[in-house]
Amino acid sequence: MLQFDFSPFPVLETENLILRKIRLEDALEVLDIRSNPETMKYIPRPLAKTIEDAEKFINETNQAIDNKELINWAIALKEGDKLIGMIGFFRMQPENFRGEVGYILHPNSHGKGIMKEALIEAIKYGFEKMKLHSIEAVIDPRNIGSEKLLQKTGFLKEAHFRENFYYDGEFQDTVIYSLLKK
Repeated sequence: MLQFDFSPFPVLETENLILRKIRLEDALEVLDIRSNPETMKYIPRPLAKTIEDAEKFINETNQAIDNKELINWAIALKEGDKLIGMIGFFRMQPENFRGEVGYILHPNSHGKGIMKEALIEAIKYGFEKMKLHSIEAVIDPRNIGSEKLLQKTGFLKEAHFRENFYYDGEFQDTVIYSLLKK
């Protein structure tokens, strides 16, 4: 069975991006992203309403990283250190060598290849450093942008579950994509 250790926190670098630890100084950017109804449309979590909500999210995320339960990076452009999105592995299944990738990006950064670049680097880390055998992504089937991103990065559709999830007063579908280590 796999054992994860994210200490020291792994900072990842791509041609245009730095994937780094989310800090309390990022609270305004986290609030901006997580309070935006359009950004959160396909993420079944309550909208952040206050800076305290964002700080709580950051603290809980970093505590879970310290507890080796997940890893989550801030996505920042190299030409600045401002958080523009987040990406990480959640719902780890060490006994199955599997983890779920999740991501979110500020709408001002959509359509620029940023998330594809971040996802490719996260996948590389997941397979090479975490020793995962498979990575899954669970998405809302209405999220066409996310579906296209996953397909472009080699993920294959494994399942479409109809109305298997109840959130915010309605039953919702989920789709699972996965990528195997090659």
